Amino acid sequence: MASFMAHLPYNVVGPLNFYHNNYKYHIANHRNSLLFPCIHHNLAHHMLRCKRQSCSTSTITCSAANRPSQSTEISSTAKIRSEVLSPFRSVRMFFYLAFIASASLGGLIATTQLIAALANPSRAAQVADILRGLGIDIGAASIFAFLYYRENKAKNVQMARLSREENLSNLKLRVDEKKIISVSSLRGVGRLVICAGPGPFILESFRLSEPFTQSLVDRGVLVVPFAADGNLPSFEFDESEEMKELTTKRKRLWQLTPVYVSEWSKWLDEQKKLAGVSPESPVYLSLRMDGRVRGSGVGYPPWNAFVAQLPPAKGMWSGLLDGMDGRVL
Repeated sequence: MASFMAHLPYNVVGPLNFYHNNYKYHIANHRNSLLFPCIHHNLAHHMLRCKRQSCSTSTITCSAANRPSQSTEISSTAKIRSEVLSPFRSVRMFFYLAFIASASLGGLIATTQLIAALANPSRAAQVADILRGLGIDIGAASIFAFLYYRENKAKNVQMARLSREENLSNLKLRVDEKKIISVSSLRGVGRLVICAGPGPFILESFRLSEPFTQSLVDRGVLVVPFAADGNLPSFEFDESEEMKELTTKRKRLWQLTPVYVSEWSKWLDEQKKLAGVSPESPVYLSLRMDGRVRGSGVGYPPWNAFVAQLPPAKGMWSGLLDGMDGRVL
Protein backbone atom coordinates (compact mmCIF):
# COMPACT_ATOMS: atom_id res chain seq x y z
CA MET A 1 0.00 0.00 0.00
CA ALA A 2 2.94 2.30 0.67
CA SER A 3 4.19 2.02 -2.90
CA PHE A 4 0.64 2.48 -4.09
CA MET A 5 0.22 5.74 -2.19
CA ALA A 6 3.58 7.00 -3.33
CA HIS A 7 2.20 7.56 -6.83
CA LEU A 8 -0.46 10.01 -5.63
CA PRO A 9 0.13 13.70 -6.46
CA TYR A 10 0.97 16.09 -3.64
CA ASN A 11 -0.82 19.25 -4.86
CA VAL A 12 -4.33 18.17 -3.97
CA VAL A 13 -6.97 20.08 -2.06
CA GLY A 14 -10.20 18.70 -0.60
CA PRO A 15 -11.24 15.32 0.79
CA LEU A 16 -10.80 12.11 -1.18
CA ASN A 17 -12.30 8.75 -0.23
CA PHE A 18 -10.48 5.78 -1.74
CA TYR A 19 -11.59 2.14 -1.52
CA HIS A 20 -9.05 -0.64 -1.96
CA ASN A 21 -9.38 -4.32 -0.92
CA ASN A 22 -12.55 -3.56 1.05
CA TYR A 23 -10.77 -0.84 3.06
CA LYS A 24 -11.62 2.83 2.96
CA TYR A 25 -8.84 5.40 2.82
CA HIS A 26 -9.36 9.11 3.39
CA ILE A 27 -7.02 11.65 1.84
CA ALA A 28 -7.40 15.29 2.78
CA ASN A 29 -6.67 18.36 0.66
CA HIS A 30 -8.11 17.14 -2.62
CA ARG A 31 -9.38 19.59 -5.24
CA ASN A 32 -12.59 18.32 -6.88
CA SER A 33 -11.69 19.69 -10.31
CA LEU A 34 -8.38 17.83 -10.41
CA LEU A 35 -8.23 15.10 -13.05
CA PHE A 36 -7.16 12.12 -10.99
CA PRO A 37 -5.51 9.38 -13.09
CA CYS A 38 -6.66 5.78 -12.92
CA ILE A 39 -4.25 3.78 -10.80
CA HIS A 40 -2.85 0.52 -12.10
CA HIS A 41 -1.63 -2.10 -9.70
CA ASN A 42 -0.58 -5.35 -11.40
CA LEU A 43 0.38 -8.24 -9.16
CA ALA A 44 0.54 -11.88 -10.29
CA HIS A 45 -1.54 -11.32 -13.44
CA HIS A 46 -4.22 -9.33 -11.59
CA MET A 47 -5.66 -6.22 -13.17
CA LEU A 48 -7.24 -3.33 -11.34
CA ARG A 49 -10.15 -1.70 -13.08
CA CYS A 50 -10.79 1.77 -11.79
CA LYS A 51 -13.94 3.85 -12.16
CA ARG A 52 -14.33 7.50 -11.32
CA GLN A 53 -17.63 8.94 -10.22
CA SER A 54 -18.52 12.63 -10.56
CA CYS A 55 -19.83 13.94 -7.25
CA SER A 56 -18.97 16.47 -4.56
CA THR A 57 -16.06 14.27 -3.55
CA SER A 58 -14.11 12.11 -5.98
CA THR A 59 -14.44 8.39 -5.29
CA ILE A 60 -12.38 5.70 -6.99
CA THR A 61 -13.54 2.11 -6.74
CA CYS A 62 -11.08 -0.60 -7.76
CA SER A 63 -11.76 -4.28 -8.36
CA ALA A 64 -9.35 -7.11 -9.10
CA ALA A 65 -9.86 -9.82 -11.67
CA ASN A 66 -7.72 -12.71 -12.74
CA ARG A 67 -6.45 -12.82 -16.25
CA PRO A 68 -9.04 -14.72 -18.32
CA SER A 69 -7.96 -18.17 -19.38
CA GLN A 70 -8.76 -19.84 -22.67
CA SER A 71 -12.27 -21.23 -22.89
CA THR A 72 -12.69 -24.94 -23.44
CA GLU A 73 -15.96 -24.39 -25.30
CA ILE A 74 -16.04 -24.37 -29.07
CA SER A 75 -16.26 -20.77 -30.23
CA SER A 76 -18.47 -19.38 -32.96
CA THR A 77 -15.37 -18.75 -35.07
CA ALA A 78 -14.52 -22.46 -35.07
CA LYS A 79 -18.11 -23.29 -36.00
CA ILE A 80 -18.04 -20.85 -38.90
CA ARG A 81 -14.72 -22.27 -40.13
CA SER A 82 -16.21 -25.75 -39.95
CA GLU A 83 -19.15 -24.65 -42.10
CA VAL A 84 -16.79 -23.09 -44.62
CA LEU A 85 -14.63 -26.21 -44.83
CA SER A 86 -17.66 -28.53 -45.13
CA PRO A 87 -20.48 -26.38 -46.54
CA PHE A 88 -22.89 -29.24 -47.33
CA ARG A 89 -22.44 -31.24 -44.14
CA SER A 90 -25.44 -29.65 -42.41
CA VAL A 91 -27.60 -30.33 -45.46
CA ARG A 92 -26.54 -33.96 -45.57
CA MET A 93 -27.18 -34.42 -41.86
CA PHE A 94 -30.63 -32.85 -42.22
CA PHE A 95 -31.61 -35.26 -44.99
CA TYR A 96 -30.17 -38.20 -43.07
CA LEU A 97 -32.42 -37.33 -40.13
CA ALA A 98 -35.39 -36.87 -42.45
CA PHE A 99 -34.80 -40.27 -44.06
CA ILE A 100 -34.38 -41.90 -40.64
CA ALA A 101 -37.68 -40.40 -39.50
CA SER A 102 -39.43 -41.47 -42.72
CA ALA A 103 -38.10 -45.02 -42.54
CA SER A 104 -38.95 -45.27 -38.84
CA LEU A 105 -42.50 -44.09 -39.49
CA GLY A 106 -42.83 -46.59 -42.34
CA GLY A 107 -41.52 -49.34 -40.10
CA LEU A 108 -44.03 -48.43 -37.39
CA ILE A 109 -46.90 -48.56 -39.88
CA ALA A 110 -45.64 -51.87 -41.29
CA THR A 111 -45.41 -53.30 -37.78
CA THR A 112 -49.05 -52.44 -37.02
CA GLN A 113 -50.09 -53.95 -40.36
CA LEU A 114 -48.11 -57.10 -39.60
CA ILE A 115 -49.80 -57.48 -36.21
CA ALA A 116 -53.21 -57.03 -37.81
CA ALA A 117 -52.40 -59.53 -40.58
CA LEU A 118 -51.19 -62.14 -38.11
CA ALA A 119 -54.35 -61.70 -36.06
CA ASN A 120 -56.61 -62.08 -39.11
CA PRO A 121 -56.29 -65.42 -40.98
CA SER A 122 -57.96 -63.90 -44.05
CA ARG A 123 -54.95 -61.56 -44.49
CA ALA A 124 -52.31 -64.24 -44.12
CA ALA A 125 -51.31 -63.82 -47.77
CA GLN A 126 -50.22 -60.22 -47.08
CA VAL A 127 -47.72 -61.18 -44.38
CA ALA A 128 -44.88 -61.79 -46.84
CA ASP A 129 -45.29 -58.39 -48.51
CA ILE A 130 -45.57 -56.64 -45.15
CA LEU A 131 -42.41 -58.35 -43.89
CA ARG A 132 -40.55 -57.33 -47.03
CA GLY A 133 -41.61 -53.71 -46.58
CA LEU A 134 -40.72 -53.81 -42.89
CA GLY A 135 -37.27 -55.16 -43.71
CA ILE A 136 -36.71 -52.36 -46.24
CA ASP A 137 -37.74 -49.75 -43.68
CA ILE A 138 -35.47 -51.19 -40.99
CA GLY A 139 -32.57 -51.45 -43.44
CA ALA A 140 -33.04 -47.87 -44.67
CA ALA A 141 -33.27 -46.51 -41.13
CA SER A 142 -30.12 -48.42 -40.15
CA ILE A 143 -28.14 -47.22 -43.17
CA PHE A 144 -29.06 -43.56 -42.73
CA ALA A 145 -28.45 -43.79 -38.99
CA PHE A 146 -24.95 -45.09 -39.72
CA LEU A 147 -24.34 -42.29 -42.25
CA TYR A 148 -25.54 -39.70 -39.76
CA TYR A 149 -23.33 -41.15 -37.02
CA ARG A 150 -20.29 -41.09 -39.30
CA GLU A 151 -21.00 -37.53 -40.43
CA ASN A 152 -21.54 -36.33 -36.87
CA LYS A 153 -18.33 -38.02 -35.72
CA ALA A 154 -16.37 -36.35 -38.52
CA LYS A 155 -17.94 -33.03 -37.56
CA ASN A 156 -16.94 -33.41 -33.91
CA VAL A 157 -13.37 -34.35 -34.88
CA GLN A 158 -13.13 -31.35 -37.18
CA MET A 159 -14.59 -29.00 -34.58
CA ALA A 160 -12.16 -30.25 -31.95
CA ARG A 161 -9.23 -29.75 -34.33
CA LEU A 162 -10.37 -26.26 -35.30
CA SER A 163 -10.86 -25.40 -31.63
CA ARG A 164 -7.31 -26.52 -30.85
CA GLU A 165 -6.02 -24.49 -33.78
CA GLU A 166 -7.89 -21.45 -32.52
CA ASN A 167 -6.45 -21.91 -29.02
CA LEU A 168 -3.00 -22.15 -30.60
CA SER A 169 -3.58 -18.96 -32.57
CA ASN A 170 -4.41 -17.11 -29.34
CA LEU A 171 -1.16 -18.07 -27.61
CA LYS A 172 1.32 -15.25 -27.16
CA LEU A 173 4.89 -14.88 -28.39
CA ARG A 174 7.55 -12.37 -27.45
CA VAL A 175 9.42 -10.93 -30.41
CA ASP A 176 11.62 -8.62 -28.36
CA GLU A 177 11.55 -6.85 -25.02
CA LYS A 178 8.87 -4.41 -26.16
CA LYS A 179 6.72 -6.44 -28.53
CA ILE A 180 4.36 -9.33 -27.79
CA ILE A 181 2.19 -10.81 -30.53
CA SER A 182 -0.21 -13.71 -30.92
CA VAL A 183 0.49 -16.74 -33.07
CA SER A 184 -2.32 -15.68 -35.40
CA SER A 185 -0.35 -12.52 -36.24
CA LEU A 186 2.15 -14.67 -38.12
CA ARG A 187 -0.37 -16.20 -40.52
CA GLY A 188 0.84 -15.60 -44.04
CA VAL A 189 4.15 -14.35 -42.66
CA GLY A 190 6.02 -17.36 -41.31
CA ARG A 191 5.90 -21.09 -40.73
CA LEU A 192 6.30 -21.82 -37.05
CA VAL A 193 8.18 -24.84 -35.76
CA ILE A 194 7.51 -25.46 -32.07
CA CYS A 195 10.27 -27.32 -30.21
CA ALA A 196 8.98 -28.50 -26.84
CA GLY A 197 11.21 -30.34 -24.43
CA PRO A 198 13.84 -29.93 -21.72
CA GLY A 199 16.64 -27.41 -22.00
CA PRO A 200 19.24 -29.81 -23.48
CA PHE A 201 16.75 -30.84 -26.18
CA ILE A 202 16.20 -27.20 -27.14
CA LEU A 203 19.94 -26.55 -27.22
CA GLU A 204 20.62 -29.59 -29.42
CA SER A 205 17.80 -28.59 -31.79
CA PHE A 206 19.42 -25.17 -32.02
CA ARG A 207 22.76 -26.76 -32.90
CA LEU A 208 21.28 -29.14 -35.49
CA SER A 209 19.51 -26.29 -37.29
CA GLU A 210 22.72 -24.37 -38.00
CA PRO A 211 23.59 -26.01 -41.38
CA PHE A 212 20.06 -25.28 -42.66
CA THR A 213 19.77 -21.70 -41.39
CA GLN A 214 19.80 -20.01 -44.80
CA SER A 215 17.29 -22.42 -46.34
CA LEU A 216 14.96 -22.30 -43.35
CA VAL A 217 14.91 -18.50 -43.32
CA ASP A 218 14.21 -18.46 -47.07
CA ARG A 219 11.18 -20.66 -46.40
CA GLY A 220 9.85 -18.38 -43.68
CA VAL A 221 10.52 -20.81 -40.83
CA LEU A 222 10.45 -19.34 -37.32
CA VAL A 223 11.30 -21.53 -34.33
CA VAL A 224 9.45 -21.32 -31.01
CA PRO A 225 11.55 -23.00 -28.28
CA PHE A 226 9.43 -24.13 -25.33
CA ALA A 227 11.39 -25.44 -22.36
CA ALA A 228 9.14 -27.98 -20.64
CA ASP A 229 11.34 -27.94 -17.54
CA GLY A 230 11.28 -24.15 -17.34
CA ASN A 231 15.00 -23.83 -18.08
CA LEU A 232 15.20 -22.18 -21.47
CA PRO A 233 18.88 -22.16 -22.47
CA SER A 234 20.60 -19.05 -23.72
CA PHE A 235 21.70 -19.40 -27.32
CA GLU A 236 25.27 -18.53 -28.22
CA PHE A 237 25.88 -16.90 -31.58
CA ASP A 238 29.14 -16.40 -33.42
CA GLU A 239 29.64 -12.64 -33.44
CA SER A 240 32.74 -12.68 -35.66
CA GLU A 241 32.77 -10.44 -38.72
CA GLU A 242 32.83 -13.27 -41.26
CA MET A 243 29.82 -14.94 -39.59
CA LYS A 244 27.85 -11.73 -39.13
CA GLU A 245 25.32 -12.41 -41.89
CA LEU A 246 24.68 -15.99 -40.80
CA THR A 247 24.40 -14.92 -37.16
CA THR A 248 21.78 -12.32 -38.08
CA LYS A 249 19.70 -14.98 -39.81
CA ARG A 250 20.10 -17.41 -36.92
CA LYS A 251 18.91 -14.76 -34.49
CA ARG A 252 15.91 -14.16 -36.71
CA LEU A 253 15.21 -17.90 -36.92
CA TRP A 254 15.27 -18.27 -33.11
CA GLN A 255 13.95 -14.85 -32.08
CA LEU A 256 10.55 -15.94 -30.70
CA THR A 257 9.88 -17.02 -27.12
CA PRO A 258 6.57 -18.15 -25.58
CA VAL A 259 4.66 -15.89 -23.19
CA TYR A 260 2.23 -17.20 -20.53
CA VAL A 261 4.01 -20.54 -20.28
CA SER A 262 1.13 -22.25 -18.46
CA GLU A 263 -1.18 -21.79 -21.44
CA TRP A 264 1.45 -23.14 -23.83
CA SER A 265 2.02 -26.11 -21.53
CA LYS A 266 -1.72 -26.83 -21.37
CA TRP A 267 -2.08 -26.74 -25.15
CA LEU A 268 0.95 -28.98 -25.71
CA ASP A 269 -0.26 -31.47 -23.09
CA GLU A 270 -3.59 -31.74 -24.92
CA GLN A 271 -1.78 -32.37 -28.21
CA LYS A 272 0.37 -35.08 -26.64
CA LYS A 273 -2.64 -36.73 -25.04
CA LEU A 274 -4.51 -36.86 -28.35
CA ALA A 275 -1.45 -38.29 -30.11
CA GLY A 276 -0.85 -40.86 -27.38
CA VAL A 277 2.57 -39.43 -26.55
CA SER A 278 4.06 -39.42 -23.07
CA PRO A 279 3.86 -35.99 -21.38
CA GLU A 280 7.62 -36.09 -20.75
CA SER A 281 8.55 -36.79 -24.38
CA PRO A 282 10.23 -33.97 -26.33
CA VAL A 283 8.24 -33.16 -29.44
CA TYR A 284 8.11 -30.78 -32.36
CA LEU A 285 5.16 -29.33 -34.26
CA SER A 286 5.34 -27.75 -37.69
CA LEU A 287 2.72 -25.22 -38.77
CA ARG A 288 1.65 -24.25 -42.25
CA MET A 289 1.73 -20.70 -43.52
CA ASP A 290 -1.96 -20.38 -42.61
CA GLY A 291 -1.22 -21.35 -39.00
CA ARG A 292 -2.60 -24.89 -39.11
CA VAL A 293 -0.62 -27.90 -37.91
CA ARG A 294 1.00 -29.73 -40.84
CA GLY A 295 3.26 -32.17 -39.03
CA SER A 296 4.48 -33.30 -35.63
CA GLY A 297 6.65 -35.95 -34.10
CA VAL A 298 8.71 -37.10 -31.16
CA GLY A 299 12.34 -36.03 -31.08
CA TYR A 300 14.32 -33.40 -32.93
CA PRO A 301 12.74 -31.44 -35.79
CA PRO A 302 13.76 -32.81 -39.22
CA TRP A 303 15.31 -29.60 -40.52
CA ASN A 304 16.46 -31.26 -43.74
CA ALA A 305 12.92 -32.49 -44.44
CA PHE A 306 11.53 -28.99 -43.92
CA VAL A 307 14.00 -27.63 -46.45
CA ALA A 308 13.03 -30.32 -48.96
CA GLN A 309 9.27 -30.06 -48.48
CA LEU A 310 8.55 -26.36 -47.97
CA PRO A 311 8.46 -23.87 -50.85
CA PRO A 312 10.29 -20.52 -50.60
CA ALA A 313 8.40 -17.78 -48.80
CA LYS A 314 9.45 -15.14 -51.33
CA GLY A 315 9.94 -15.01 -55.05
CA MET A 316 7.81 -15.68 -58.09
CA TRP A 317 6.37 -18.87 -56.57
CA SER A 318 5.40 -17.33 -53.25
CA GLY A 319 1.69 -17.47 -52.60
CA LEU A 320 1.14 -19.91 -55.45
CA LEU A 321 2.88 -22.72 -53.55
CA ASP A 322 1.48 -21.90 -50.11
CA GLY A 323 -0.91 -24.82 -50.47
CA MET A 324 2.07 -27.17 -50.69
CA ASP A 325 2.83 -26.71 -47.00
CA GLY A 326 1.36 -30.14 -46.42
CA ARG A 327 -1.94 -31.63 -45.43
CA VAL A 328 -3.54 -30.61 -42.16
CA LEU A 329 -3.25 -33.06 -39.26
